[in-house]
Amino acid sequence: QFDRAYAEARRPNPLASICGRICAHPCESACRRKEIDEPISIRALKRFVTTQFGVEAPRPTDIRAVVDHPGSIAGQSGKHVAVIGAGPAGLSCAHDLALLGHRVTIYEAAPVPGGMLYLGIPEYRLPRELLLQEVRFIESLGVTILLNTRIGQEIEFEQLVRDHDAVFIGAGCMKGRGLTIEGHQLDGVLKAVDFLLNVNLGYQVNLGERVVVIGGGNVAFDVARSAARYGGTSTPGEPDHHAMMDVARLAARSGARQVTLVSLEREAELPADPEEIGAGRDEGIELLLGRGPNRIVGANGRVSGLETLDVASVFDERGRFAPTFVENSQRVIEADTIIMAIGQQADFSFLGERHRIELTGRGLFKLQTPSYSTTRPGVYAGGDIAFGPRIAIEAVADGRRAALEIHQYLGFPQREDQSIEIQPLELPKYQLAEGRRSDGGRALRLDPPVVPLDRRVGITEVELTYDTPDACQESTRCLHCWVAPVFDSDRCVLCGGCVDVCPEACLKIVPLDQLERTERLAQLLRARYGDGRAEGSAIIKDETACIRCGLCAERCPADAITMQSFTTQGDLIHD
Repeated sequence: QFDRAYAEARRPNPLASICGRICAHPCESACRRKEIDEPISIRALKRFVTTQFGVEAPRPTDIRAVVDHPGSIAGQSGKHVAVIGAGPAGLSCAHDLALLGHRVTIYEAAPVPGGMLYLGIPEYRLPRELLLQEVRFIESLGVTILLNTRIGQEIEFEQLVRDHDAVFIGAGCMKGRGLTIEGHQLDGVLKAVDFLLNVNLGYQVNLGERVVVIGGGNVAFDVARSAARYGGTSTPGEPDHHAMMDVARLAARSGARQVTLVSLEREAELPADPEEIGAGRDEGIELLLGRGPNRIVGANGRVSGLETLDVASVFDERGRFAPTFVENSQRVIEADTIIMAIGQQADFSFLGERHRIELTGRGLFKLQTPSYSTTRPGVYAGGDIAFGPRIAIEAVADGRRAALEIHQYLGFPQREDQSIEIQPLELPKYQLAEGRRSDGGRALRLDPPVVPLDRRVGITEVELTYDTPDACQESTRCLHCWVAPVFDSDRCVLCGGCVDVCPEACLKIVPLDQLERTERLAQLLRARYGDGRAEGSAIIKDETACIRCGLCAERCPADAITMQSFTTQGDLIHD
């Protein structure tokens, strides 16, 4: 049911095709399949269906029908909302506001839409044409995007507030953080945001032969992998203006470039995704872990190396970031360029001096949670500028939630919250569903294919999509978490048949007097027996081990166990 799968992926996510490629997939961290072996490859499966039906598909589906778009409605409310920033938060907010009937104008300072999706994520991870296709669909809903329009220069913030019924600020954190260590002012010391912005806009950057990247997050690996590909000789307007010439491994073989990533964290502590770390290693990035910057060495005003110290610990006893270093462990790494990928921060100068919006001690907007409204009525914010740097899907969610709050502020009723529908399943139909196996199908995760190392040239996209058989095979590993065995204690005869047949040993019969006497247990006993006595036995179920195979329901002679599905109805963006 690929078309239905696409609808499930696209309906709650205006940037589904983008997230299918670059999302950090927190859903996979929550996947219960990992309790058995490895989580389902959810992000790659979403990419599989968006490739067939999304904006990038040879014959895209009618996305307007998928998102329940009633026709040409943008502006019918008579309200006009300004959105600052065409990044994931701003685009998502504009998308939903247009669907709700409001006229929306996005003001973007850069010459391209997308925010850090365009300016910060390398093209070998996110093709620019795909990003622009997503943007074009949002424009087709009636959204106007004004590029090269800097708030505070082309138009003042106060004028923007006066001219619109509400304002959403999703400008992101476009200012890179640096280190104030000795030598930080030398030529050849760059910040990650500045480097990626120049690379992705096609401007010339002279990196030299030896590049050192400081940092251990995803951005640091993006910088390192981009530096390995970057020829450093392009000028805007060239056919391949991104000049992503070679992968690190090929560059190292030819002696063209050496890229080293220096991180305080050791392997197990690295904040970057395992996929990013593995890809960096595959492409020849040298990792120096457990080393911290001490000073930048230079000669004649230009960087020549980075002096590091060995790290004793990164976090204190309370788990707080508080690195300590080993004395007299100085070592120097030769470098022509040092790129600091240690974080980003917001720049509020575009607001002017009289914006009347309160900020937090962290230098972010103070929001009236959970409404996404700032301390100035009619002005809302979301994304990195409101919460600090986070993953793209968080910004998408912020934009969608803020759109609903703005809709209500403009005098329109909120949408109803979602409801839960419970439905018993016919056991034979459930058990015979394709791919269900009573042993849980001990099949290891099937990762999506990637381009071989010797073909990773230029801006070639590294990760590919599943073919149909592989996508179907990976999806059969799903444990159907919306289905669960439900026990009717009035029917149960404690025969133990369900315990015997369970392939995961997640059921057991335990005497009541052996259970910990918690208040919750006392409530259950009072509800069952009336007097709270602890006689007899109970069946205990380990939810983390259950694979929803249905064998317990099939085996039960008293029909005390039924398989039931739990599905949500209505809008999901309040989750």
